[in-house]
Amino acid sequence: MENSPANLIAELSRLSRNRLLDRWRELYGRSAATGIRRELIIPFLAYRLQENSEGGLSSAGKVMLKAAQRRLGCVSRLGNRNPRPPMKPGTRILRHWKGAVHEVDVMENGYRYGGNEYRSLSEIARKIAGTRWSGPAFFGLKRTKAKPQQNHD
Repeated sequence: MENSPANLIAELSRLSRNRLLDRWRELYGRSAATGIRRELIIPFLAYRLQENSEGGLSSAGKVMLKAAQRRLGCVSRLGNRNPRPPMKPGTRILRHWKGAVHEVDVMENGYRYGGNEYRSLSEIARKIAGTRWSGPAFFGLKRTKAKPQQNHD
């Protein structure tokens, strides 16, 4: 009973971050996202331990989730691997970066940059910047919430 799922889950909060990352690789077969906080790692690991012990979602449960997703108008990143760009095909995006102007053309199912086709702006942003970027943020396309008006009466 020493290694029961309940005991393994309870033990997670006592593990170091490095040991939690090791457990992640053991349970998911790949490394966790870079920079993921310890507070987020623990519930993911607990879920996977429980899933391995009790089984994952039933087929009926998956069908119900997909139906709810459709009703709510949600788009799953996993279920929609080639999302349509939010801009019309033919749109050109320009970004000035480190003394060079970079041009990206929006296509029907992705983007064209430097003669190559890409599925996401983030791939292009990483190529240009050499580091991880959100494509919409890098190209200045992210919507920002309007600041509330302050009343100065």
